[in-house]
Amino acid sequence: MTKDHGHDGHHHEHGHDQTPVDWRENGVKVIPGNSLDPNTAQTPGMNRATAISKARAGAEKIWAGTVTIHANAKTGAHHHGDLESIIYVVKGKARMRWGESLEYVAEAGPGDFIYVPPYVPHQEINASRDETLECVLVRSGQEPVVVNLDIEPVEAPEEVLWIDPIHR
Repeated sequence: MTKDHGHDGHHHEHGHDQTPVDWRENGVKVIPGNSLDPNTAQTPGMNRATAISKARAGAEKIWAGTVTIHANAKTGAHHHGDLESIIYVVKGKARMRWGESLEYVAEAGPGDFIYVPPYVPHQEINASRDETLECVLVRSGQEPVVVNLDIEPVEAPEEVLWIDPIHR
């Protein structure tokens, strides 16, 4: 049962100026998957495309898009400044390496989420030799920050398995 909170469905008073908001123009946005914008910061070995940004949807605090890594490909080492990133694996197998010498590794498959904290040097790798890796990417800010790093990776990274800190 829905409760009517006195809204007429079209306008809402915002702030002190009592100017009604045009929810048609300033409400929900649906961005079709076939209309993403590839004109965003790129890292060699991957293709990013913007779905949600200030320019495209009016978002103030987040950015979202897709990233595709071709079969048997990997990005160079990079970080995203003070931004937090979340990667959701849609299709394929992702191998993430991270650390000062990319000394840590973990893998993720369809349905898995990957969290990348600010300033963490990392590398995305498509762990499949024949399947494209497709992911959804969400960042905590609007700036298309990609700092490509010149890192000599260690030969055999240490595998790190995630354990829910609540259930350790």
